[in-house]
Amino acid sequence: MATENSVMVFVQQDDGEIAEVSVELVSKARELASKVGTHVSAVLVGNKLQKAAEGLIPYGVDRLYTVEHKGLAHYTPVPYTKILVEIIKKHSPQIVLYGATTTGRDIAPRIASALRVGLTADCTDLQIGDYKSKGQQFDNVLYQIRPAFGGNIIATIVSPERKPQMATVREGVMKMNAPDPSFKGEIISEDVELGPEDFPSEILERVKGEKSVNLKGAQVIIAGGIGVGSKENFELIHELAHTLGGEVGASRAAVDAGYVGKDHQVGQTGTTVRPKLYVACGISGSVQHRAGMDESARIIAINTDTEAPIFQIANYGIVGDLKEVIPRFIKAFRAKA
Repeated sequence: MATENSVMVFVQQDDGEIAEVSVELVSKARELASKVGTHVSAVLVGNKLQKAAEGLIPYGVDRLYTVEHKGLAHYTPVPYTKILVEIIKKHSPQIVLYGATTTGRDIAPRIASALRVGLTADCTDLQIGDYKSKGQQFDNVLYQIRPAFGGNIIATIVSPERKPQMATVREGVMKMNAPDPSFKGEIISEDVELGPEDFPSEILERVKGEKSVNLKGAQVIIAGGIGVGSKENFELIHELAHTLGGEVGASRAAVDAGYVGKDHQVGQTGTTVRPKLYVACGISGSVQHRAGMDESARIIAINTDTEAPIFQIANYGIVGDLKEVIPRFIKAFRAKA
C-alpha cells in the first residue's frame, strides 16, 4: 500500500478523548478515498494514545500516524503545527480534513500558510469531481461546499493546482459510520524531534464548562422560526420541548430576531441534527434550514402557510396557528402520560 496520495484526517483529541467530528471525518474520508481509489490516513497527536488509536481504526483508518509527547496531551499551536506539517510533507496526502472546531480553525490556517496551499473553512459537504480551467483538466478534485454571503448562497470551491487540498468541516454535517471491529489498519509511530523551543506556551489551568444546549445528541427537537411571532410566544416552544423531554431548536431568522440564543440554531449556519423527532413550528423551511435537519427520522411541521417549503419534507404537516396547536399537543401528551 502506497503511503502517498491518501485522504488524511487530523484527529482532534483532548486528554486521550477523540472529538466526535474527527470520527465523522474519518467516515467521510472513507467515502472520498473510495471514489479516487486511494486509502485513508489519519494523524493523532497527544500523550498515551494507544487506547484512542485502537478505538479509531475500526471506523476505517488504513494508516494512523501517531506522535506522543507529555507536552502534547492538550492542543497548543506551535508543536502541533510543526508535527502536522512534517507528516504532510513526508506522506504527501492529496486531501487533508480538519474539524471546524476552535482547534481545527486554529491549526488548519497555520498549516495552509506553512505549506502554501489553499484552505476552505466551515464546509458543510465534500464531493469528488472534475474541474477545467484555462484549458487545463483536473480530475478527482475535492469540491469544498459551504454557505457564503451569510448563508444566502451555497458556494463550491476548488483548489486543484497545489496539494494537499484542505478544508475544515462543520461538526455534525457528516454521518458517522458504525465501527467495523474486523477492519484492519496500521498504527505507525512517527518520530518528530521536539525541543524546548517548540513549547513556547504552557497550559497552567483548564476550565471546562458544560454546554447548556446539546442539539447534536438530542433525540427530540422542538424548533421555532420567525413565524412564532415574538420572544414571548417562543415560550410555547420551550414548554413543548420540556413536555416531550427534548431540546429547543430555532431557525436563523428566529435567532436573528432575538427570540432565542444562537446555540439553538439549526441549519447550515447553525447545528446539523438527526433526531428521532423534529417538530418545526413557524419555520418556512429555507434550503439552508432544511439542510441542517432533513435527515431527522420523523418531521412534524406546524405552519399557517399551506405552501411553506417545510411541508415538502415533513412526514406530518399541520396547517394552523401554533399558538393553538402547541397547547393542544401539550394537553394531549399530558393526558396520556
